[in-house]
Amino acid sequence: MRREWWILGGVVAVVWLLFQLETMLMPFIAGMILAYLCDPLADRLERLGLSRMLAVCAVFLLMTILLAIALLILIPLLMQQIRQFNQMIPGIFAWVQTSLAPQLQDWTGLDVTADLDAIQQTLARNWQNAGEYAAQLLGRVGRSGMAFITWVTYVALIPVVTFYLLLDWDRMMANLRDMLPRHWEPDAVRLSRRCDEVLSAFLRGQLLVMLSLGVIYALGLTLVGVRFGLLIGMVAGLASIVPFLGFIVGISVALLVAFFQFGTWLALFGVVVVFAIGQALESTLLQPKLLGDRIGLHPVAVIFAVLAGGNLFGFTGVLLALPAAAVIMVLLRELNDRYKRSTLYDVDGPQHRHEDSP
Repeated sequence: MRREWWILGGVVAVVWLLFQLETMLMPFIAGMILAYLCDPLADRLERLGLSRMLAVCAVFLLMTILLAIALLILIPLLMQQIRQFNQMIPGIFAWVQTSLAPQLQDWTGLDVTADLDAIQQTLARNWQNAGEYAAQLLGRVGRSGMAFITWVTYVALIPVVTFYLLLDWDRMMANLRDMLPRHWEPDAVRLSRRCDEVLSAFLRGQLLVMLSLGVIYALGLTLVGVRFGLLIGMVAGLASIVPFLGFIVGISVALLVAFFQFGTWLALFGVVVVFAIGQALESTLLQPKLLGDRIGLHPVAVIFAVLAGGNLFGFTGVLLALPAAAVIMVLLRELNDRYKRSTLYDVDGPQHRHEDSP
């Protein structure tokens, strides 16, 4: 019994330490997640004949190229489309006030014009002040020298931590396995593999599905000629972290933009075709190939985990939320399986049921 109390005390001490060090854990947690995501690629390069050092360097080179492409190409395009979308908002409100609001008043008898005016003024005021708020925030960060240095240091530490963790990832996993008590090792290894299955399915598989859908939607809308195609596609891809949310958000915004841009049924039909192709590819190609039949996290569990982690640990908690949720889900399923096999669930037990069955 004394050993169990020591284990419980160790868990409490670790949780308390996490709360105390929450502000400095961000680069280490981020580096650990990136190392976990990149380890399969490094292992594959090793199997092709590269040393671990060369494999890790190749992975970092690929990550640097992708980041440079995002910074130099995608981000300026996205910012340009955001500014253009901001200029389009007054026209949308004008159409709602002159065309849609009278129709709603005829159908329902409710006068929504005053509410629309208040909403438009609030949005315009806040949107106009958003740049000023951002400038003030950056100014405060710049004036607070220590905070700025700390922030830059944390961001700069992420690739350093990722590099060294990725370099020694397999060795660290082997050392952790060797440290396990021998009578715990089979169950611990089995549960860790189930956790890895869940995390792989969600983090690697779902992120690839999201990226693929974002590219499909952005490319399709751009070919159709819809303005803000890149912005809508990327937002729809990111929202696809929850099933069907990206489709609903993307097609709603794309139909609205196409209606104001073209005003023809043909353009609306083109938008529907783009998102129908995206959904068809997701269900027939992306999900089976990238996720397969591996266990994923339930969308509600994802939302709850992210919100709870953010409230408890801030940005560090958001990073920890999904890995922690995956581990908790695997442990709960293990407890459920053991409960179903116990005499508490069925006094007769599985052996008696087998003997009584015809």
